[in-house]
Amino acid sequence: MHELGIVFYIIRDVKQAAGENGVTKVNAVVMNIGEVSTVVPEYLTDCWRWAADKEDLLRGSELKVNVTPAVSWCEDCHQEYPTVQYGKTCPFCASEHTFLRRGNEVEIKEIEVPND
Repeated sequence: MHELGIVFYIIRDVKQAAGENGVTKVNAVVMNIGEVSTVVPEYLTDCWRWAADKEDLLRGSELKVNVTPAVSWCEDCHQEYPTVQYGKTCPFCASEHTFLRRGNEVEIKEIEVPND
């Protein structure tokens, strides 16, 4: 399970951003996780709960996960299509000259803090 390692990186980045902005409490961290990123959102949130509660800044905070659908692009017919459903073969022209456009990201979208 590599999700715990990812959580440690998220916590590191959130702590750095909080320090740079004078934030002393975080309510939630919102993540964009790609459908084919190999990160399992349920494992990530389980690891988050365990690790975040060890940090004063993050204690009780929520990890919100938005799953980004995987979309591929066909270089021959110039159309996008759902990657998981069709794989590497374009459903419009049967070309294999395709590449993943989005859906493999693991990124912090936003950090929610209390309104003071």
